[in-house]
Amino acid sequence: MYWARERETSDAGGHIHYSPHQSLRLRERPSNSAVQRPPQFNWNTDQPEEGAKGRPRNLKELPLPMELKKAIRQVQQMKVPVMSNWQSWKISKSKTMKRFLEESREVLAYVAPWRRTLHKIGGHFGGGVQSYFLFLRFLVVLNFLSFLLIAGFVLAPSIVFQSSPGNSETQNSIDRTECMIYSPEPQSLSVFYQYFLDLLTGMGFMEYSYLFYGFYNNTEMMNTQVSYNIPVAYLLTTAFYFIFCLICIVLRMGAVIRDVVKTGGGAVGGYSTLVFTAWDYGLQGNRATNLKQNNIRYQLQMDLEEERIRKVAASLTMAQTMGLYSLRAVLNLVVFGLIGGAFYAIFKATQFSQSQTGDNFLHLIVQYLPSIVITAANFLVPFLCDKIALLEKHSPSTTVILALLRAVFLRLVSLGVLLFTLWSGITCNGVTENTACSVCQYNHKQYQCWETRVGQEMYKLAVFDFITVIAVMILVEFPRRMLVDHCPCKLAQFVGRQEFVVPQNVLGLVYGQTVVWTGALFCPLLPAINTIKFIIIFYCRKITLFQNCRPADRTFRSNSSNFFFLLVLLLGWSLATVALIYAAVMIHPSMSCGPFRFLSMMWSVVPDSLQTLSNSSRDFLYFMGSQAFCIPLFVSLCVVLCYIAALASVYGKTVSLLRSQLKMEGRDKQFLVKKIKELNSANRRNCEAWNPTSRDSFGTK
Repeated sequence: MYWARERETSDAGGHIHYSPHQSLRLRERPSNSAVQRPPQFNWNTDQPEEGAKGRPRNLKELPLPMELKKAIRQVQQMKVPVMSNWQSWKISKSKTMKRFLEESREVLAYVAPWRRTLHKIGGHFGGGVQSYFLFLRFLVVLNFLSFLLIAGFVLAPSIVFQSSPGNSETQNSIDRTECMIYSPEPQSLSVFYQYFLDLLTGMGFMEYSYLFYGFYNNTEMMNTQVSYNIPVAYLLTTAFYFIFCLICIVLRMGAVIRDVVKTGGGAVGGYSTLVFTAWDYGLQGNRATNLKQNNIRYQLQMDLEEERIRKVAASLTMAQTMGLYSLRAVLNLVVFGLIGGAFYAIFKATQFSQSQTGDNFLHLIVQYLPSIVITAANFLVPFLCDKIALLEKHSPSTTVILALLRAVFLRLVSLGVLLFTLWSGITCNGVTENTACSVCQYNHKQYQCWETRVGQEMYKLAVFDFITVIAVMILVEFPRRMLVDHCPCKLAQFVGRQEFVVPQNVLGLVYGQTVVWTGALFCPLLPAINTIKFIIIFYCRKITLFQNCRPADRTFRSNSSNFFFLLVLLLGWSLATVALIYAAVMIHPSMSCGPFRFLSMMWSVVPDSLQTLSNSSRDFLYFMGSQAFCIPLFVSLCVVLCYIAALASVYGKTVSLLRSQLKMEGRDKQFLVKKIKELNSANRRNCEAWNPTSRDSFGTK
């Protein structure tokens, strides 16, 4: 219909010009004479196609059919560019290396332990629960590699170069014979259940074995063929073990941070991010999808609740604000009182346990008294703190963060209180002039081999933590599931199955790993025990997850929660490192056991061993530790750190600029859509004014 079209004009170049009031629908219908040809592509691979702005255009950017793109790609691959041998070798080398790295990643991903199990867990319970098992697998691999390190440099040489205690003690004559008293050898005949008690406490036949510090000698194997110093290997292997763990944690934290940066950290977009990116497309089954829907609904409710709380807080008067902060201060004092009471109970329980002796079942309970008190405190105090947090009237996210911080503080500091109690008993509260410590520089009457006693305490903590986990699964979670499934009463249905709370379970793993790090110097095989323990826990957790538990309603973002868990693990590593350095530098080693007997401190073996090296090696090591090397190294590291910080700042500003541009583009699109609507409305009104009887036909078209 001629009335529905405006005139079209064309210039000398054949380009079509439309009237400014022409409909967009009609503009998409050019005349047959003005049909544009498809863009031509330069088939030569050496000269890429130039765009409108002179920028080379990639084949993917051209508006061509897929079949034509495939044909162009085949023609380009058939052409052999002329290049030198060096360029061809460089290109082939880069392709080979890239292919090798890709295949290596595929092989490592295929041979990774529990790969299918983790995929199944992620498909049924989402990424939050899967992050716990990924963290557990990381700790299993870390402990296994640590055990290989210790076994290769300490355990195997000690077995090969094992010498009788008398051979290494004759090189030093000491008049303090009472400091040399140490008789850990078990009796030849024992009651049958005594072996079980020794297995739980680390005493008896286990005390004088490769498991603990006191069994290793200060052997220095030197001849024309081989030279090996057991004390130096013992100390340096422990130091490298801690450095290796630090490197692994930092690398994993870097990978998590990269993922957080890629995803925006969950702080961009707010509701839009939750609506468009929160769904997990790897879920399988109706149960998993319903659970994910409930989790998204809870997160939206939590965001709305936080917004409501912020509005309420903004509308409070000065008196109401002062009353709220006063209430929170009083409740925080109550929380710190509970935590302080727990620390005092751990202190007294450790003192009582260290002062008692015996070999019956009651003594076993006394020996495990510190572990029992620590476990009870880690369960009761966070439970009471959660109830108190409900009265503080914080936002839901702030409440969860405070609960986690209090639980982390309680777990790590409780272990620190245990170490402080042991230190006060070993060193007589740091007063070496005390009667009990004046002869041997440590309390030799109560602690004949104090390193082994500390190792036994860490061993008991690890064993009791494992027993607690298994007992909760068998005695709490399984009966609760049976009660919920077979009891139709409303109370059982209201309680429901046990929730699989990811943060609390991960904090339990961090606590167990911190115990291993703390006792690594005094119990070298503790990483091997922890590897077996975590493997068993993995399978038990998997069974109880699918059979007894249900995921928690309050979920965490996997990336941000993984970073928080690794940060807590790094704090535990720091606590264990401080304890290790203090024990190696400040406390006098036991004179009756261990590879550092007859030394004033453990670290003395390192400078003494340097004297046996050649002059060039000794001078090089002295230069590495001198100010002439350390100060330039420190300055260089500071410069590199400043450069990285500046680079991160520039990248952050770039990301912020890109985000603002995305927002502006969104606004521009909204503006364009609005203008298109206005233009269509104006065209429709003009058409109706020109011919009112054609309203229906125009709308149909």
